[in-house]
Amino acid sequence: MRLLFVCLGNICRSPTAEGVMRVLVERAGMQEQVELGSAGTGSWHIGSPPDERAAAVARARGMPLDGAARQVGPEDFERFDLLLAMDRANARELLALAGDADERAKVRLLREFDPGSAGAQDLDVPDPYYGASGGFEEVFDIVQAACEGLLEQISAGELP
Repeated sequence: MRLLFVCLGNICRSPTAEGVMRVLVERAGMQEQVELGSAGTGSWHIGSPPDERAAAVARARGMPLDGAARQVGPEDFERFDLLLAMDRANARELLALAGDADERAKVRLLREFDPGSAGAQDLDVPDPYYGASGGFEEVFDIVQAACEGLLEQISAGELP
């Protein structure tokens, strides 16, 4: 299973999701079954490390963030099984980039996998970039819950 986490700039939410999922996958001993990546729909931060505020929250919880920001491209639809958008705007960007119905079917909102969000109207992971530092704590909690649910579905064979 190849998963790409996607947000706007690839410095806050998507690297947080990738970092959290990487630790969860390692703890489950599933490194051979799950490949991870992250990207942004925009190009502003290409090559930048994760935002220090996001990295500090993740470090405090024992889940380091690594990597450099990159922009999502059409080739990602071939490389990844699921492209997990952090919010509806990111999902719209991915759907516009998708080449056909099969590629569009790969686009999902990350919070769809959070059992605690079942039936919720708003499945967006809020963007903490311009907000207070507490927003990064909230995003981490939201992302962790969704990643745990996602890994449960992968482990149960509920996803392709």
